[in-house]
Amino acid sequence: MSNLNAVLPPLIVLDQLLQSWLLEDIGRGDRTTNSLLTTNVTPGKAKWIAKAPGVIAGLPIAARVFQLLDSNVNFVMTVDEGTFCEPGQLIAEIHGSLDALLMGERVALNLGMRLSGIATLTHQYVEKIADLPAQLVDTRKTTPGLRILEKYATSVGGAINHRMGLDDAVMIKDNHIAAAGGIAEAITRIRAKIPYPLTIEVETENLDQVKTALEHQADIIMLDNMPLDMMHTAVTLIRQHDKRVKIEASGNVTLETIRAVAKTGVDYISSSAPITQSKWLDLSMKMS
Repeated sequence: MSNLNAVLPPLIVLDQLLQSWLLEDIGRGDRTTNSLLTTNVTPGKAKWIAKAPGVIAGLPIAARVFQLLDSNVNFVMTVDEGTFCEPGQLIAEIHGSLDALLMGERVALNLGMRLSGIATLTHQYVEKIADLPAQLVDTRKTTPGLRILEKYATSVGGAINHRMGLDDAVMIKDNHIAAAGGIAEAITRIRAKIPYPLTIEVETENLDQVKTALEHQADIIMLDNMPLDMMHTAVTLIRQHDKRVKIEASGNVTLETIRAVAKTGVDYISSSAPITQSKWLDLSMKMS
């Protein structure tokens, strides 16, 4: 089930994050491990085991945690990223210095459990609309400091990423519209200042706003919290006006409602739920 669209951040980005989290956990030194071991080259072996059913994500990131502590650590993934695992299934074997394994254990497991939980819930959402053209996209509702990895996890689960940050694209939301005095004024002012080739997305809540967004050539129109019948009408209106305009649905999307939303004919369905409502997937590390 591995998603080939999931791309890890480059090491120059990833390492900086991992090093800060390792420093937070290790502090001035691992008192337990340093007192226990007489040498920092004591060899060790460990296994990662799934303790709950779910989609595995973050194994290459966990491997990097250990390798930052000891470049000779060998982290062998026994399943691919994106694999659905059952309780008791072996997901990785690790060989390396015992102090590196013990010091890196918590940070590596925390990331693996968090990202696997996101990938698992994302997969559940994606499966609900797998036979329909609409695609699930994530949002910027992420944990500060973890966004790039949490969005990686949604991609492993089968979603596609929405903008990573405010500089990726223009999204004119309700508060922007209020500040500008209307959709027409917001689009006009923003288009005059943004660089090519940024796209302009506009959040709409009713059909009049949809018409205004179309008249002012928005590239993407978001249908926010619309009833399904209004959403159907909006999709028809947009398609008849300009088939090149992409349509996104958003607002209180759940596992129970996502299929009905997809059936309206939208291109994308955005939801924060796969990140904000996911539970950590229970994983354990056992020394051997």
